[in-house]
Amino acid sequence: MKHIPATNSPSATGPEATFTGQVRIDGLFTMPAPAQGAAGIVTFDPSARTAWHTHPKGQLLLVLSGVGWMQVDGQPRQTIRAGDTVWFEPNEKHWHGASADKAMSHVAVQEAENGSPVDWMEHVSDADYLGGAGQSD
Repeated sequence: MKHIPATNSPSATGPEATFTGQVRIDGLFTMPAPAQGAAGIVTFDPSARTAWHTHPKGQLLLVLSGVGWMQVDGQPRQTIRAGDTVWFEPNEKHWHGASADKAMSHVAVQEAENGSPVDWMEHVSDADYLGGAGQSD
């Protein structure tokens, strides 16, 4: 057994290269070796979101508060709310963030492969973010 105390790391701002809008990241833990998992709380202001990305071993989101949107490439955008759990399959291209008028916080849990837990891609356009026709919200 290992007790992993709450991190004393300061909050970080989501970098402009991988996020749109105001995003705060608070690390929760990094699993001790040989595990390669980590988790953090990510808080998105209204309209803030990730860029498109994938995770080599998948990603689990636990929505803590607010209302958000998520989308898998080629599928309609979906609404997520406090209490929802989301699983993105390994290498499934997706994005997630707050809705246009409500902030959202979630715990993100993922594992690294070859030293990296995520592969970042292009930013989500405003048109794609706002949804257009065919959204399932």
